[in-house]
Amino acid sequence: MRPIGIFYEHPDWFKPLFTTLERRGIPYERIPADQHGFPLHGSIGDFSLVFNRASPSAYTRGRANTTFYTLDWVRALEAKGIPVVNGSEVYSYEISKARQLLVLEELGLPYPKAWTINHPSQALRAVKDLRYPIVVKANIGGSGAGIVRYDNEEQLTHAIAENTVQLGVDGTALVQELCPLRDGHITRVETLNGEYLYAIKVFPEQGSFDLCPADACQTKGGQELSRSACALDAPKRGLKVEAYTPPAEIIDAVQRIARRVQLDVGGVEYLIDDRDGRAYFYDINALSNFVADAPNVIGFDPFEKLVDYLVWRAQAGRS
Repeated sequence: MRPIGIFYEHPDWFKPLFTTLERRGIPYERIPADQHGFPLHGSIGDFSLVFNRASPSAYTRGRANTTFYTLDWVRALEAKGIPVVNGSEVYSYEISKARQLLVLEELGLPYPKAWTINHPSQALRAVKDLRYPIVVKANIGGSGAGIVRYDNEEQLTHAIAENTVQLGVDGTALVQELCPLRDGHITRVETLNGEYLYAIKVFPEQGSFDLCPADACQTKGGQELSRSACALDAPKRGLKVEAYTPPAEIIDAVQRIARRVQLDVGGVEYLIDDRDGRAYFYDINALSNFVADAPNVIGFDPFEKLVDYLVWRAQAGRS
């Protein structure tokens, strides 16, 4: 089999994937996203498949050059007939939280009420239609990047006057209601090939918006997870996780979302609003990372299933 290309940016998140591929003797090539180029003519690589793992939060690690470049690279692969896992369609959702909410609107699924703005002054217009607390959320984020909470109009007005409201790398942001979390957690549902894979409850550190499960190194009960399975900076963070099986109607909704946006592997997040007890979806994550030390958290290794899927796609040449 020709090698599988892994187009990635974060230095730690994909070590378990590389380890699994190597242990199983599957040919692959690591393709660093931050130092890359490709010709617009002729061959752009001898790959059986390319797995797109470029993160929108790369700009927080000094690699903003990857964000929009990735879309051109993936589209070039597709134009040359090279299958891509998490291709250009779903990546275009990954770099637009506004587009994610439009899909939820289209599917008739509930989400925290929001506006999209391209100038800080418009935040005050948006909040007339929303309930406090609100967040101003960068359209391109990841791992909680670019999210700021405002508890009242005075705080927001002051921030606008001081020019501290940031809209992110594309000059676009959401102004969105911030729902109080029932029992202090959100739920991330992971999918593979449009099907339910597993789910976890994620308990963020107080005041934090970082919900990346690859950075969670404790269970809800305080059990330490394997440090070898965590990103190097994960021990500094207070994330906790717990295995969970959502209700059937939630799983059905998540699968509908995944299939609609052509999400090959990734997660959908939802919360229960403590004010009304309803579930609200709020994030479609094509770069969803598997939970650290998964066998001890969910009872199996999702990387094995992921590699099975990649090999199946590569061998069949499925685009």
